Amino acid sequence: MKQLIVLLLAVSLVSCGASKTVRTSKKVIKGEWTLSNISYSEAGEYNVTLLNDVSKECFQGSSWSFIPNNNTGKYSINNANCATGERNFIFTIQEIDETTGLYDFLIKPTDAKGKSQNNVGFRLSLALLTESNMTWTQTLSVDGKPFTITMNFTKADW
Repeated sequence: MKQLIVLLLAVSLVSCGASKTVRTSKKVIKGEWTLSNISYSEAGEYNVTLLNDVSKECFQGSSWSFIPNNNTGKYSINNANCATGERNFIFTIQEIDETTGLYDFLIKPTDAKGKSQNNVGFRLSLALLTESNMTWTQTLSVDGKPFTITMNFTKADW
């Protein structure tokens, strides 16, 4: 009976852990990144505020840091024409389909102590993750049609 309980406990602990693919992704994402480019799926001028913070122009060139062992990070807006400074967040990588490599990426802004701000989070798709490049996408509906925002990062310490 004791052996059965120990076996069930061991299986439940293993099943609750992140998959090998997610663990590998966390190792790759660790470090410093630069948000080099943001693009939209549709041509035109759009007034988009990303992550309820600042505009596309302000985010381009921003510096990002990911610390996967505690799922925290920060980004710095560097554009002098914008509200500059560091912003803290927590993040989660959730595997959707190991065979296709699709992931959900959840970012929640926090204060400097790690407390969530207004319990607001942003779900993005982690479309690409290599040792030197990362791409996030977010698909929204604009006038009833899909509208995709693509954010391309390059690893600063690569």
